[in-house]
Amino acid sequence: MRAIVVEQFGVRPDVADVPDPAAADDGVVVRVDATGLCRSDWHGWLGHDADIRLPHVPGHEVAGTIAAAGRDVRGWSAGDRVIVPFICACGTCAQCREGNQQVCLNQEQPGFTCWGSFAEYVAVPRAEANLVRLPGDLGFDAAAALGCRFATAYRAVRHVAQVSPGEWMAVFGCGGVGLSAVMIAAVAGARVIAIDVSPGALALAAAQGAERTLASGPGLAEQVREITGGGAHVSVDAIGSAEVVRSALGALRPRGRHVQIGLLPGDVSLEMTELIRWELRWLGSHGMAAHEYGEMLGLVGSGALNPGGLVTRVIGLGDVPDALVAMSAGSTPGVTVIRP
Repeated sequence: MRAIVVEQFGVRPDVADVPDPAAADDGVVVRVDATGLCRSDWHGWLGHDADIRLPHVPGHEVAGTIAAAGRDVRGWSAGDRVIVPFICACGTCAQCREGNQQVCLNQEQPGFTCWGSFAEYVAVPRAEANLVRLPGDLGFDAAAALGCRFATAYRAVRHVAQVSPGEWMAVFGCGGVGLSAVMIAAVAGARVIAIDVSPGALALAAAQGAERTLASGPGLAEQVREITGGGAHVSVDAIGSAEVVRSALGALRPRGRHVQIGLLPGDVSLEMTELIRWELRWLGSHGMAAHEYGEMLGLVGSGALNPGGLVTRVIGLGDVPDALVAMSAGSTPGVTVIRP
């Protein structure tokens, strides 16, 4: 099969022919009909993820069709249309038994711990725990981001932050996950402030329901507190930046909740006195378990949520090397989908 192969971190990868994957006894092989190009893939390409071993095939947002199923797989067969959550859980550890597969102690992540979806096919382990059936009326392009960015934002906004109607939410960073958070929070009835350096990204955020938009720069915390009359109830770091974390925490009102989605490659220095004094909460959010997708897919099916509306660019596998390198200078507004 054709795949994007990273031979050295930070060096432009190539399209190469590599062996087709085989299905494990409890796994499947998925033909990749669409996969997202995410900033997490960029972090992995630069070597920010210690789990990656070279040579490597990136890619972790998968929507496709089962091409082959292992002999022990029940309930899934060739031809089924599926979404693959980027966290592939073991299904048996303590966290999985409690229903928290998104923090599985033995998780695998295609595109990080094993070869991923910037390819024509990808192997998915433990299929019965890690596949979501794709509704027939939802196309592959719209479904690609449901494996990571959209589902991650959904759980962060609805389940972790537990945003309520009328609350102010400040979203720092309007890439794919940030725009998803804007849409999901607005549909939940929150009043959203979207913050980004890109005018194009802010325009998309306004179209997805942001009540106010702010250009990144000095004094963001003060601006948010002024707009909200005392601070946001919820802040979201959808970028992964120490500076953003400090601004996001400073933008909160007393007892506000900060949700960290963006990866933080380095250390973060915080003023802990303010965190304690105002009883602020800093919450991590990491993907969404396969069994939790029903609620989100119901809202997508009803038309309340429209992940396809975030897709602004569709490219082929041969376009990926240049697109990945270009992310070092900034992301294209919206979601980029790859059709291998």
